[in-house]
Amino acid sequence: MTNFSEINSNVLNNCITQTNVSGYPDPYRGKVRDVYELGDGKLGIVASDRISAFDHIMKQAIPYKGQILNSLAAFAFDKVDDIVNTHVIDIPHPNVTVAKKCDPIPVEVVIRACLTGHAARVYKSGKRTLCGVVLPDGMVENQKFEEPILTPATKAEEGHDEDISEKEILGQNIVDEDIWQEVREKAFQIFKRGQQIANNQGLILVDTKYEFGLYNGKVTLIDEVHTADSSRYFYADGYKERLEKGEPQKQLSKEFLREWLMDHDFQGKEGQTLPDLPDELRVKVYKRYTELFEKLTGRSFEPTLVDIDSFNDELKEIFDQY
Repeated sequence: MTNFSEINSNVLNNCITQTNVSGYPDPYRGKVRDVYELGDGKLGIVASDRISAFDHIMKQAIPYKGQILNSLAAFAFDKVDDIVNTHVIDIPHPNVTVAKKCDPIPVEVVIRACLTGHAARVYKSGKRTLCGVVLPDGMVENQKFEEPILTPATKAEEGHDEDISEKEILGQNIVDEDIWQEVREKAFQIFKRGQQIANNQGLILVDTKYEFGLYNGKVTLIDEVHTADSSRYFYADGYKERLEKGEPQKQLSKEFLREWLMDHDFQGKEGQTLPDLPDELRVKVYKRYTELFEKLTGRSFEPTLVDIDSFNDELKEIFDQY
């Protein structure tokens, strides 16, 4: 792991926040990734160091976050490619994935193993149905379900995604029934594999979201898999004791960033001001991402130094190969 002392002001000021590659159309900019059309059914996906929470991109970036995110996603894609087709063609740089251009399926597939996060908030409000799934009475926050549940959401262009039931997905013809059945089957299989990998490393895969697309008519896993941006992990050690005592679980996720923002009066609501992230917090976020990478992969994270001034030229050389 990179030492704290190595995350100096030079590194903090040298984060990848936006890319512009000459000779290629302007990219689609997501919250974290810049996506370039490379032609011939290929995409150049650049994982930046941007970080988001409450549907807002923070004003400061996290050093090496893009490399950690992209490398962990590559690891996870490789671990499930015997279950489902994936969009990965190549990983030519720690920040870059060259991928198949798929037709996205407009549903976010969320699998939950525990009553945590959004599910817990719905439960606390007194509701016992989430996305058409009936939740048993008498559960406590962070308790495991008997079996993981599927709680889909429609993908919003702006703002928050909206919960939707499987019945509504099919009734509104959002996804063809045969395709949806394959998506849900693959999602549970991928989640089970993710649980096995996490368990072997002393972690619990709590919940995650998957995105799928169609490539030549075949269901294909896209976006990212089992990363700190898309998934929540608890430490297995002490989980039962904390649950019985009603204590918060020790976790590896972005939740602590959300908690910091809430402590600074920001939840993405109208009229609230997005706070600056102090350097100390940015380093803490970096360490959390690094710890999850090292826990899951069993190998140390070795950052690749990037010269921001020449990174766009480097990307052009990479893209031109495809």
